[in-house]
Amino acid sequence: MIDFKKIDYLKRGNEKQKKAHEVLTKYQILEKLKDYSPILAGTIPIEIDIEDSDLDIICEVTDFTEFEKTLSEMFSEFDLKIEKITVNNDQAIVLNFKLEEFPIEIFGQSRPATKQNAYLHMIAEYKILQEKGEDFKQKIIKLKKQGIKTEPAFGILLNLEKPYEDLLKMI
Repeated sequence: MIDFKKIDYLKRGNEKQKKAHEVLTKYQILEKLKDYSPILAGTIPIEIDIEDSDLDIICEVTDFTEFEKTLSEMFSEFDLKIEKITVNNDQAIVLNFKLEEFPIEIFGQSRPATKQNAYLHMIAEYKILQEKGEDFKQKIIKLKKQGIKTEPAFGILLNLEKPYEDLLKMI
């Protein structure tokens, strides 16, 4: 199993993964966020991304005011969009900006990054992809290109009634 808590695996991946590693390293994104235990999650790490997929970086946050201030200062040279949202009754902050060709989303929630749904879904999806193989992977990508989000795409192919919840049971 890949250690998704570090981004070294990207150097050995496909072209988009190699470029993602280069950009994240060049701009020291994860180093800048190190106090928040950042993890790259989403579709790029597990190679089911499509053209406009973003780099999703999830973080553990204890002080949202400080986190928002820190993000604003760290990434002030970019055109930032910061939102405060609620996810599963938990407060969260989402920061979006563009870095070279990559849309970046930094998501902060008051739980360890390894306990956040984005990470847990990615782990479940990775295991399913390993088990089901390349044909299944291509079907997921095809559904995503049709505008279907990742978890619902898995839900369609696996006949899951509640894909966001059911994937969490598959870890």
